[in-house]
Amino acid sequence: MYTRRTYKASELFLWTRFDTLRIFFIITLWVLAYYFLDIAWLQIPWTPIALIGTAVAFIIGFQNNAAYDRIWEGRKIWGGIVNTSRSLGMFLQDMITNEHAKEKQSDEVLKEEVKTLTYRHIAWMTALRHAMRVPKQWETTVNQKTNQEWGIRPPEHLSTLEDDLKPYLSKEDMEDLLNKDNKQTALLYQQSHHLRKLKESGLIWEFSFLELEGVLKDLFDLQGKSERIKNFPYPRQFATLNHYFMWILLLFLPVALVPQFMEIGAGLANSYPMIGNLFIWFAIPVYTAVGWVFHTMERIGRTGDNPFEGTSNDVPISTIARGIEIDLRQNLGEAKADIPEQFEAKFNVQF
Repeated sequence: MYTRRTYKASELFLWTRFDTLRIFFIITLWVLAYYFLDIAWLQIPWTPIALIGTAVAFIIGFQNNAAYDRIWEGRKIWGGIVNTSRSLGMFLQDMITNEHAKEKQSDEVLKEEVKTLTYRHIAWMTALRHAMRVPKQWETTVNQKTNQEWGIRPPEHLSTLEDDLKPYLSKEDMEDLLNKDNKQTALLYQQSHHLRKLKESGLIWEFSFLELEGVLKDLFDLQGKSERIKNFPYPRQFATLNHYFMWILLLFLPVALVPQFMEIGAGLANSYPMIGNLFIWFAIPVYTAVGWVFHTMERIGRTGDNPFEGTSNDVPISTIARGIEIDLRQNLGEAKADIPEQFEAKFNVQF
């Protein structure tokens, strides 16, 4: 139901074009130097290049696996929020009754209690997704030029948390919430206090109260897991050194690759003089392809390190939260016109 974008070949080229041009510029300078200057003596054996390349490929693979694990864990966490939220909505409607009430309440009062608790849960999801979008100093992918040029931003960057919370909370709840730093935690505390009052009045049976408190505990667990991914970055010693190792490989590779093409050209010169003379220029497309593969693989790992940053490749927590809200409010019996629509996908991107 909730998927990320799929890249066309043209979009992938646009996404990597500046880095590709940088790689193309590096190899062109080396080929020009070898072709017009007498520096054929400047070359490196393939053995150290192969050793560096092996190390870089290994560490890039390690980073990409770790980044994928972080993305997939984030998706599982928010999948858990989906399931737990649906269970909570069902429990609230069927566990808040007059069966054990000390003073019987009207159906309207019971429905209002269910609505208040359901809306506060929607506010909790809203606060959590806003917290996940707060920029961290290590989250730099979203600021890269090729990630900004389409001009698409997550909904949390287009509105304030206070404005997004107002439709779901009472004035008293909002005043209490604004004094708290961790607003999603404060909302779960409000939920627990509200449930306790309903239990004391008999509108919730004691065993039902324990069941609902268990659901709140599950939500705390899911919130904590989501916050753990957000607040603990991919270890910088791996990410930073990986980036430097990749560039060491790309900077040293021409000194081994271009002389190799010169030797092949010299071997062809006797039979095919023109091809032999120009064969060195084939090093440009070959190096550009190799450099593009290594650099793009390393960039994919960097892009996936922070799955809640707000780029087009992150876990679509805004879409997930809005989908849960639509489900809950429809099952409250609200008119479709009163329920907000799903966030619009732009350029096939869900946030």
